[in-house]
Amino acid sequence: MYPMEPTYTEHINQLIKEGKPVKEAIIKEYIDKHNTTQADIGEDYYYKRNDITKRVIYKYDNDGKKVIDTDATNNKLASGRHKLLVDQKVGYLVGDPITIGYRDDTDITEVLDLLGDDLNDYLTELVKNASNRGNDWLHPYIDEKGNFDYIVIPTQEIIPIYDNSKRKNLLAVIRYYKLDHDDIVKVEYWDEREVTYYEIVDGKLVLDATEEVNPASHFTYYKGNQSEGYGWEKVPFVEFKNNEDNIPDIHFYKDTIDVYDRIMSDSSNTIEDIQEFIYLLKGYSGEDIDNAITNLKRYKGVAVDEEGGLDIVQGEMPINSIDSFLDRLRETLYEEGQGVDTNTDKFGNSPSGIALKFLFSLLDMKASTMERKFIKALKQFMWFVCEYARMSGVGDYDSSKFKFTFNKSMLMNDAEQVTMAQQSKGIISDETIAENHPWVSDVEREKERMANEQPSFDLDDEVDNDGEEDE
Repeated sequence: MYPMEPTYTEHINQLIKEGKPVKEAIIKEYIDKHNTTQADIGEDYYYKRNDITKRVIYKYDNDGKKVIDTDATNNKLASGRHKLLVDQKVGYLVGDPITIGYRDDTDITEVLDLLGDDLNDYLTELVKNASNRGNDWLHPYIDEKGNFDYIVIPTQEIIPIYDNSKRKNLLAVIRYYKLDHDDIVKVEYWDEREVTYYEIVDGKLVLDATEEVNPASHFTYYKGNQSEGYGWEKVPFVEFKNNEDNIPDIHFYKDTIDVYDRIMSDSSNTIEDIQEFIYLLKGYSGEDIDNAITNLKRYKGVAVDEEGGLDIVQGEMPINSIDSFLDRLRETLYEEGQGVDTNTDKFGNSPSGIALKFLFSLLDMKASTMERKFIKALKQFMWFVCEYARMSGVGDYDSSKFKFTFNKSMLMNDAEQVTMAQQSKGIISDETIAENHPWVSDVEREKERMANEQPSFDLDDEVDNDGEEDE
């Protein structure tokens, strides 16, 4: 019993450090214990698969047994509030491409070429996924043609194995996923040097017979007719965290969304169930209520006895109370979700820059937490890029010297920005002014345009027709 006996994690860590193969039973144990519930909830609510969509209404039958009420009105109105909050965060943090720089004047064009155009698209995907799942993973690799590439791996497929000390050193990764066309689960065990391929067949973990080389090196380096397998000497997976604890955004406001969904759905049920008029019949001499309704529609009346009568009651709903409560829930949701309530009327039609910063303060705080985690992850990812650049002869770069700037997209008061730019002339550089001008999206292109608009110097323009210089 722990702590007298080592845990599975401690045992597998020791095997990795000693360079011994990890037993299939341990890998299978990790997979069986892997819990993806937290990540699945965030994704479900992003795609409007809220808990309300699974609601079942029950009733008690004549025997007192609880059964499903198939006749009950059961609207299931799932709100898209979680998607709205996540999309706000994505648009704010990575709506504009990030800027990649280097600490000295080294030309990094070739490194940027290695990254290609996919990085900003993948960052958008990573921000969305990490917000929904708590974290996500980027997997760098070298393809069959020897080119550097990378893909996003869902966190539900990844089981990281860290050094027990501070969970900083990634010792190994277990990746498992199910193929679309069959029930076989593919399993990959990655360490710092190689990858071993498995399959789960009939509940048992066995080596993948379809792999010719197993275990295999991370990649193969070709030189002429010769080829040799190499390992990165690091586990080729980089974790992109939503926050320090890998908690998805939905965790902080799921209960509020569930209450909002229930109120909306129940109100919809009541509106459908309630009739505009309820008829109270007394002393009706007809056989059934259906006959009475028919007579009301056809003859505008019904026959009753001497003590009978017909009263009409109008059904009503407390709409104002419901609207007020939903508005309160909505405000609470934006506070708990740290989003921007764009429907607020507190700042008027043309809010100042200070008011806009206050409006975006919660979103900025939430995004800044992710920004710090992502910058750290990007530097870890750049280690693999720089290592490939060194191996392929592209150049020798230091991954720690790369700088990443997230160009956050915040609403601004354009009139204030233009005025501030004009007043800053002569105090700061023209390039800084151009970078912060609301109408400039590409500074380099704007500089070219300004250069083309400058009047060219012509000596003939400075000399009059008599050959005399103008004063």
